[in-house]
Amino acid sequence: MKKNKSASLFQKEQVIESLKQSFVKLNPRTMMMNPIMFTVEIVTVIMLVVTILSLSRDHYGSFGYNLLVFVILFATLLFANFAEAIAEARGKAQADSLRKTREETPAKLMTGDKLQTVSSSKLKKGDIFVCEAGDTIPADGEIIEGLASIDESAITGESAPVIREAGGDKSSVTGGTKVLSDNIKVLVTQQPGESFLDKMIALVEGASRKKTPNEIALTILLAGFTLVFVIVCITLIPFADYTNIDHPGTTISIAAILSLFVCLIPTTIGGLLSAIGIAGMDRALRANVITKSGKAVETAGDIDTLLLDKTGTITIGNRKATKFHTAPGVDERSFVEACLLASLSDETPEGKSIVELGRESGMRMRNLNTTGARMIKFTAETKCSGVDLSDGTQIRKGAFDAIRRIAEKAGNTFPKEVEETIAAISGNGGTPLVVCVNQQVTGVIELQDIIKPGIQERFERLRKMGVKTVMVTGDNPLTAKYIAEKAGVDDFIAEAKPEDKMEYIRREQEAGKLVAMMGDGTNDAPALAQANVGVAMNSGTQAAKEAGNMVDLDNDPTKLIEIVEIGKQLLMTRGTLTTFSIANDVAKYFAIVPALFMVAIPELAALNIMGLHSPESAILSAVIFNAIIIPILIPLALKGVQYKPIGASALLRRNLLIYGLGGVIVPFIGIKLIDLVVSLFF
Repeated sequence: MKKNKSASLFQKEQVIESLKQSFVKLNPRTMMMNPIMFTVEIVTVIMLVVTILSLSRDHYGSFGYNLLVFVILFATLLFANFAEAIAEARGKAQADSLRKTREETPAKLMTGDKLQTVSSSKLKKGDIFVCEAGDTIPADGEIIEGLASIDESAITGESAPVIREAGGDKSSVTGGTKVLSDNIKVLVTQQPGESFLDKMIALVEGASRKKTPNEIALTILLAGFTLVFVIVCITLIPFADYTNIDHPGTTISIAAILSLFVCLIPTTIGGLLSAIGIAGMDRALRANVITKSGKAVETAGDIDTLLLDKTGTITIGNRKATKFHTAPGVDERSFVEACLLASLSDETPEGKSIVELGRESGMRMRNLNTTGARMIKFTAETKCSGVDLSDGTQIRKGAFDAIRRIAEKAGNTFPKEVEETIAAISGNGGTPLVVCVNQQVTGVIELQDIIKPGIQERFERLRKMGVKTVMVTGDNPLTAKYIAEKAGVDDFIAEAKPEDKMEYIRREQEAGKLVAMMGDGTNDAPALAQANVGVAMNSGTQAAKEAGNMVDLDNDPTKLIEIVEIGKQLLMTRGTLTTFSIANDVAKYFAIVPALFMVAIPELAALNIMGLHSPESAILSAVIFNAIIIPILIPLALKGVQYKPIGASALLRRNLLIYGLGGVIVPFIGIKLIDLVVSLFF
């Protein structure tokens, strides 16, 4: 799909900001995250000391030779560590936005008969504050006076507003939610540090991402090879001393040992890991996904389970009018006209969708007689809205129980057929809005959570890729089941609290599975932080975007298909380059070691199959080759190996044939060509 100019500009701004945060957050910890390159850092420091000592001690080697080797090692180190820092530096702490929400929300605190505006962070248990329409509730509490319609989507992720009123089990309110209508007086029930947002912060900070099996396996492999070559390099010193007894002149300088060690350990793959990660982040960006780490993209290639929040991810997020149901004996056109008239002042997405549905039915607002009409706005007390026309006609639409009270109070019956329609709508996961004209029930408007287009087919693709999909929602089990079946997910969690999501993720992780979480609400933040891959919707709350390690700019829950494919391409690229790197290092060992002893032990000259000029030129050629092979391979690391859904055995054979054999041949050719040039100066 072609991206528009504004979207591209937004992406660039996001990337620039991400890079700024990366530079700001550079620190020694991030600079040493790669163990191979950290080893090279230590060796480079030692090499600097050796270079300085060579000024006064001959047995430390030639100063010019040591200086050249040091410069090459230092240049390689700078490149690798700079790329690592950019790829792995983290932005803001995951809980910053949650703290900001808690601390910066103004509160209208009651002190006697007066109202005083203070920061929500100063509220304590027992304080009383007042909220009006448009205010954000600053702290958790109980309503002690009034009632209001409240938008809890920032906390629960559910778009439908709820009614909260004094007394009963619907009196509690949560800090961070928004009052839509009326006004309330609230008693603070939590001490500072114990609110819902504080619990979210604790859950986010307590969540931790574990290393993937691939990361662990590669770390063990590289550490094993490093250890082997440490032992090899150390044993060369006593071997040279022993050989020196019968063949005087067989010595190996400290500079030669250090250079040989850097050439033999897996520095190639160590230096390329950052480039591979950066390339993954770039490909994800082209798919309209902002990532905080290349490792997050790579991990996506191995995920087993995907958790998706329902509202805003699987569904569009706002309920939409999908059908008009007339009561017995009511003309459909007259009913649709009444629905449109009742929605004249309804600026909610639901109200606008009623007008849109009426337009699809052939009705136009401009054809309706609204002269002298008086609009009746929705209130939490009446639970309905509507219009009083100039001819005395009264039209109301609202909740089932509210319209029933209006009809029965006027002495009218509530049709049984309408009750059955309401039950059917509710059973299908929808919301019924009942309409009455002059206290006479005329029908029902069906509101439904709209499933995003094409989502069933994309979930089927995920299923074929071996990814289990799980819908997470705060809805009741009946509604959740209906939406899950309609969307085509494998499983669902109904009436889910933040702790339930985290517990599900932890159970999956303890079973050895990698879990991805997609969400958009503040209540999703802990689960996004705990998951191996946390993808937040761009339309979601700031807390969700900070907690995850990816942000989907398109708000597409099935974008994970592209992310998984990018992750698998990263895994294949890393696998091929790891194969090349190991073969490369082994080849360098058998190319260099014979050259070190061939002068003192002429019999070893037969093993010097490359015909290297001297031990000094052999070491220097290897160091130079080791430095230039990394930037040479960067284009491959950035472009990536083409993703093909082939089996593991076929992939192994392909890697061994192309990159394993190539990793043996290329060093022989490269080192020999460099030696021909270097030998001109020795």
